Amino acid sequence: MSRVVSLLLGAALLCGHGVLCRRVVSGQKVCFADLKHPCYKMAYFHELSSRVSFQEARLACESEGGALLSLENEAEQKLIESMLQNLTKPGTGISDGDFWIGLWRNGEGQTSGACPDLYQWSDGSASQYRNWYTDEPSCGSEKCVVMYHQPTANPGLGGPYLYQWNDDRCNMKHNYICKYEPEINPTSPVEKTYFTNQPEDTHQNVVVTEAGIIPNLIYVVIPTIPLLLLILVAFGTCCFQMLHKSKGRTKTSPTQSTLWISKSTRKESGMEV
Repeated sequence: MSRVVSLLLGAALLCGHGVLCRRVVSGQKVCFADLKHPCYKMAYFHELSSRVSFQEARLACESEGGALLSLENEAEQKLIESMLQNLTKPGTGISDGDFWIGLWRNGEGQTSGACPDLYQWSDGSASQYRNWYTDEPSCGSEKCVVMYHQPTANPGLGGPYLYQWNDDRCNMKHNYICKYEPEINPTSPVEKTYFTNQPEDTHQNVVVTEAGIIPNLIYVVIPTIPLLLLILVAFGTCCFQMLHKSKGRTKTSPTQSTLWISKSTRKESGMEV
């Protein structure tokens, strides 16, 4: 029960009445500094060509020490919804694009009646919480699950295509959501940490760890610094030697000569015939 309350407070903390809204940005890891909430990351791609299959999304999360999102209860579902609502700046709108979550079905030749019971979480969670859209899952060749995120689509029989779940073919290309173990005060020197405090309850904070291309570039640039310094020293030494040699060379003055010339006129001896 305490975990459910904690998740609900987390949802309110992200953007609620009298609370400072924290804009969730794609590629950022969002953590709550109370060791009760997991951390999450929304990977949203505006370009359709950048979106990934279920397996690619799963590997991407696991490569960072996490897993594709599993949902324990309705409170956690609402927390994720609040993050998706703040995914972009207010007023700019959010483009359509469903999100892979970690629910999938691994079974061949099963009847449609038993199909809903065959879905499992890729991170091993035993959660039985489900939030299917009307008439879902449709099963068949659709074995992997997305969370609907189509704000511009006209509502269907189950209402807007927002946040409820749908099974889809695993090779389809979508965005994805990762989930990580709780952490407090990330210590990585290449990440930026932000805090958002709720005025009514200052002990609750949201920690947003920024990740993206800049930290990755730092990892590449830092090891090359010694080489760059070596090249700079060698270049400076070469320039110094060339300058020193040029100063050592002196030009010959027009009044000077390397030949000795007598100043006195030499008398030529006459020859007698």
